[in-house]
This record gives sequence, C-alpha cells and structure tokens, in this order.
Amino acid sequence: MAPGALVTSPVRIKRRSSAHYRMRRQIRRGGLGILILLVLAYTLFPYYWAIVSSTKQGAELYTTAFLPALNFGYYRQLFDNPVFMGSLVNSVFVATGTTVVSLALGIISAYALGRLDFPQKRIVLMAILMISIFPQVAVLSGMFELINALGLYNRPSALIVTYLLSTAPFTTWILTTFIREFPRELEEAALIDGCSHFRILTRILLPLMGPSLASTGILAFILAWNEFLFALTFMLTDENKTVPVAIGLIGGTTRYEYPFGQIMAASVTVTLPLIIVVLIFQRRIVAGLTAGAVKG
Repeated sequence: MAPGALVTSPVRIKRRSSAHYRMRRQIRRGGLGILILLVLAYTLFPYYWAIVSSTKQGAELYTTAFLPALNFGYYRQLFDNPVFMGSLVNSVFVATGTTVVSLALGIISAYALGRLDFPQKRIVLMAILMISIFPQVAVLSGMFELINALGLYNRPSALIVTYLLSTAPFTTWILTTFIREFPRELEEAALIDGCSHFRILTRILLPLMGPSLASTGILAFILAWNEFLFALTFMLTDENKTVPVAIGLIGGTTRYEYPFGQIMAASVTVTLPLIIVVLIFQRRIVAGLTAGAVKG
C-alpha cells in the first residue's frame, strides 16, 4: 500500500493545482469584467444622464429619477430654432471641409515623409508632432491676424483655415505610419515601369489606404466638430456660429433662468451622430491609432 500511496499522491496534488489555477483564471476574468463594466458606467453615465435630463420639464429637472420622462418638448424647440439649425449646417460644412483639406494635405505630406529620403525628415516629423500639441490660446492672436489679413473674419471658411492647424499635423502623422507599412517592392516595381512619385501615390498607394483614410478622416471630423475656442473668436453673428458655440449661448426666458434641459437636448442632438459613426467604424479608428506601434 505504501508504494501505491506514493504513486497516487502526486496525481491528487496535480488535480488540485489545476483546479486552483482554473479558479484563479475565472476570478481574473470576473474581475476584468467588473472593471470593464465600471469603466463603461463611468464613461456612459454622463451621456445617459443628459438624455434623461433632456426629457424633463421644469421642476422635474431637480428630481433624481433615473428613467427618461419621455417629454420631447426641448427637442421640438431646438428643431424649430433657425439659429440652432443654421449652426448645425455650419458645423457640417466646416467639419467636412476641414476633413477633406486635411486629408489632401496629409496624404501628400505623409508620402514625402514616409517614402522619400531627405536629411531633415526626422526634424520635420518632430516639428509636426510639436505643432499638433500646441495649446490653442498660444496661437490665437496670430491666427486672428491671419484671418483678418485674408478677409475671412466672420465667415465659416475661416474656421477651416484655423482648424487645419490641429488636424493637418494629426492626419500627416497618422498617415505617415500607414505608408511606412506598405512594402517598398510596390514602388520599386512602379519606378522601373516609369511611374512618377505622384502616380505611385494616386494609382498604387491611395487605393490601398481606404481603411486608413476612413479612420483618420473620422478622427479629424470629430476634432473639427467639437472645437469651441476658434469658433467663438472668429464668428461674430449668430448665423455663422457652429454648434458648440450655439449650445454655449443658449439662454433662458429670463436672465436668472439656466436652460439646463435645452442644453442637454442640444448636446444629445449633436453627439448622437458622432457616437453612431464611431461605433460603426470603431475597428478602423483603433487601427488608425495603433498603426506603426509595433514596427515602422
């Protein structure tokens, strides 16, 4: 019996240890799931509370009910407000124009920085990165002088020029990492066949950059859509203001009334399309943010 006991005891210890590790893995998965739920609750609860608040009227705003009241009076007021609807159109125009121009500039610059060899390439990349992190207040006075010199003050097109200060370096940096990942054999074969660099970019690389252009364009659109400081500074009249400024200038019926419900309804209205777009293209956005993180 003694030798048999010696033989079976290690088997029992092995079974006990595998069950122990299995339980530890289950505990880790459960803890990770709880952590993810807490993060989601922390990030999504403000938006949910905005939805709840936008459906309440009067004194209901000061109650602690967590379910919407299903009163859409504030939304009807917004859609009947020509100033708010005009600001919505201005935001679409400015954000779309900024995205198109920044992508056009970013593609050309990214090809030069990602494929062409010149001595100052690293310095240019560092300069682009430094420009993208400049605070807006630091360049506000210089941009104001530039807008006045171009005669674009109080025009939505002025915002396209100013937003390029942040979106163009961003798109250039992201697209450069994408272009670096393409094999150089494609360009070498095209150069042997007599293609120019411009034709290589437009006929060979550009069709392959569909996912990268989509993800970078969405991020640039969101940056332009949410911008507030330049829109507040360079737009003077109500018909030229963008949505963030229009929401900030919503007033109550009296000087002592804070239109909390209307502001929440406007915030939900302008944020919901962005959330839908991000949810649809979330994989491409993540691919754009992580491009070149492993090699490049």
